[in-house]
Amino acid sequence: MASIGNFFRRSLRRHGRREGKEEASAAENNPSRVPLGKPGERSSIFYSAGQFFFEYLVVVSLKKMSDGHYEPKISYQFPKRENLLKGQKEEEERLLQAIPLFCFPDGNNWAPVTEFPSETFSFVLTNVDGSRKIGYCRRLLPSGRGVRLPEVFCIISCLGCFGLFSKILDEVEKRRQISMAVIYPFMQGLRESPFPAPGKTVTIKSFIPESGTELIELTRPVDAHLEHVEFQALLQRLSPQLILHIFASAVLERRLIFLAEELSALSQCIHAVAALLYPFTWAHTYIPVVPECLLDTVCCPTPFMVGIQMRHLEQVLEQPMEEALIVDLCEGKILRAVGDEEQILPVKLQNEVLTSLNRHNNNNNVHTAEQVNALVSEAFVQFFVRTVGHYPSHIRWSKNGSGTFQERPFCKAIASKASRKFVKKFVRTNMFSLFIEEAEKSRIPQEAYFQQKIAEYHEQKKHRRDS
Repeated sequence: MASIGNFFRRSLRRHGRREGKEEASAAENNPSRVPLGKPGERSSIFYSAGQFFFEYLVVVSLKKMSDGHYEPKISYQFPKRENLLKGQKEEEERLLQAIPLFCFPDGNNWAPVTEFPSETFSFVLTNVDGSRKIGYCRRLLPSGRGVRLPEVFCIISCLGCFGLFSKILDEVEKRRQISMAVIYPFMQGLRESPFPAPGKTVTIKSFIPESGTELIELTRPVDAHLEHVEFQALLQRLSPQLILHIFASAVLERRLIFLAEELSALSQCIHAVAALLYPFTWAHTYIPVVPECLLDTVCCPTPFMVGIQMRHLEQVLEQPMEEALIVDLCEGKILRAVGDEEQILPVKLQNEVLTSLNRHNNNNNVHTAEQVNALVSEAFVQFFVRTVGHYPSHIRWSKNGSGTFQERPFCKAIASKASRKFVKKFVRTNMFSLFIEEAEKSRIPQEAYFQQKIAEYHEQKKHRRDS
């Protein structure tokens, strides 16, 4: 169990760009961390077209142990991999040992039932090299009569596209009600199909007994930077003011704990909070659903963003943890805070984001998930455009093509005193360091959507000056 716990406590704890920089919420002078990943790497769940859809499909079932409790075990795996090198085999074994914990994070107090509501959730596994794998889960009760135990179908993939994988799980669940044997050809067809480019569709042919051949179309959203998130889940549970407090804590890389009973609520809301940081990436411990046996994760002195089921609240509060923001997603309130959340962000920009979020709450014309995602994303992207969007002008390029970020001139160039105060803290974070490391590597800008918004902002400023 200890080795499994260590596998999931790994996070993207990497060196900052400058020697001696403190990474663990450096803006608040916390001790620096020991890096486990490779310096300079930047993790992302956005991948280009043409890759495999998934690495594994596993079925996790509950097995009764000698003491009467049930333990989750993998009962089906596709594909079975052979001829792996020693290191690859060890990594696969650790992965397959740990997956059941996250498919049944509730503990082992289960009993057979006649009814069980199907639920969809996800978890994220961070490897030692900083790469991330996502587990897309559908927990359901197999068809049949009498009492039965729920089981979980889990797709492990490096690709972040929750809406698309939710549709795949719908197809898996439909076939499970017929026979496990019908799932295999569908997943084989999916594995042989390339992951589509943004806005494109891939068609899977699948034969179902008594129904014939079905054509299943899987379409990837046009806006790839929003395909892994649903902001509506966050807006339904928290007020815009509280969302800003959470964003302020996340942007300074503090410790965040989210509480809810439903696994789907935890995973959706935590993915949404992480997405608010775009174009930056949360680069620390990130566990959308913490298994019961790993609750001591909240004692970690370094930054983390974790989701815990509400039933464990008392146990969490008893842990000897450092300052953290604890958010109750059931009641839509903050249970514990540092106390300075309202002072972190520049007031003017904070009010502009609030206005945008309140416009969503008051606008009955905004209905679709895509519209909500676009509105919320735009508000937070504009915050970063206004605060750090001038960074390309402060990278000095050498003749050999390498760049060096000029931090002091960058900060001095900010006219607003409040914004400058915030940015001086933000540049000390790991997420900013990793972003700049990538920017220093090439004159070709990263995160094209962010660059587009920067260009639009400067064009608007120029237009106002000229008019």
